[in-house]
Amino acid sequence: MKNAFWTTLAILGVILGWYLAADRITPFTSNARVKAIITPITPQVSGSVTEIRVSNGQIVEAGAVLAVIDPRPYENRRDKARADLASAIQDVGAGSAGVESAQAMLSRAQADLETEKLQASRVFELEAKGLIAVAKADESRRRLSEREADVERAQADLESAKASLGSVDQNNPRIQRALADLADAELKLGWTTLTAPARGGISDLDIAAGSYASAGRNLMTFIDANNVWVEAYMTENNLGNVDIGDPADVVLDMHPGRVFKGKVASFSGGSSDGTSTKPGELASVPRAAGWLRTPQRLPVRIVLPGYTSGDETDDVRFNVNGQADVIVYTNDNVLLNTLARAYIRVVSWFSYAY
Repeated sequence: MKNAFWTTLAILGVILGWYLAADRITPFTSNARVKAIITPITPQVSGSVTEIRVSNGQIVEAGAVLAVIDPRPYENRRDKARADLASAIQDVGAGSAGVESAQAMLSRAQADLETEKLQASRVFELEAKGLIAVAKADESRRRLSEREADVERAQADLESAKASLGSVDQNNPRIQRALADLADAELKLGWTTLTAPARGGISDLDIAAGSYASAGRNLMTFIDANNVWVEAYMTENNLGNVDIGDPADVVLDMHPGRVFKGKVASFSGGSSDGTSTKPGELASVPRAAGWLRTPQRLPVRIVLPGYTSGDETDDVRFNVNGQADVIVYTNDNVLLNTLARAYIRVVSWFSYAY
């Protein structure tokens, strides 16, 4: 009996020692969620929706047309602006020399540049995380340089066209106002076509052709297929040894039995304690019951290199806010790392049942 007691006590001591050491060296959490960049598709102009070119859940490429707002009112405004410019030029006794065409080309080039900047910023963010090849980022830089060069050429062409009006006529206030109105009309006409900001999936699509789109009100939700990560909510005493770049194993509830390789990408600067104080009020204090306080959890971002949510050639799927388990390896401790890998493998098997 005495031997059994001491044996049990020794086993409990070993388990407690492993728990305390593992909590610092191989921290684990079952409180984790799949996250992605969520972009509301919001029109900047109002009008009737004439086309919906995507379906709910569809994966689309960057720049793909998602929806079209009736362009006719905006085409009419553009035509009116062109006529006003022609009238202004005629009234001051000068020849247009392609000013209208040059302005249209500049507006189009500026719109293409803004689209390319948006797509490039996403690519560069993925490159910084090591989630895409450098060659793909270099291709995005090349396209961005081309779009910038297009804008510079279009601006030069417009200045040349303005110069042909004459040194006095090109500074005529009426012509300048007509040019500004034409640029604004071209810009708003371009906004009638809604395009995908990156490669990703469509969610929450519940409109059809004939619906009315109001400027500033969301039409659908876009989920970036490349910028996907797992947000692990770890307690403060888990994070003492965790550094950016540390390897991690991730188990997704959607894919039980599988362990995915990841790495720590970043830490959040803080998290809410559930209290808030308005000016003029007394400070709100978090409530704690009992002698064991509830641990504060902080988000840790885990990326999964090589996986995206929209790769049709891979059987891995990611649903935003899908649950996950995460374990991080903070050093090369062979014993604890081996136990941790065995533990996360067991967790992956249990995910078949819950």
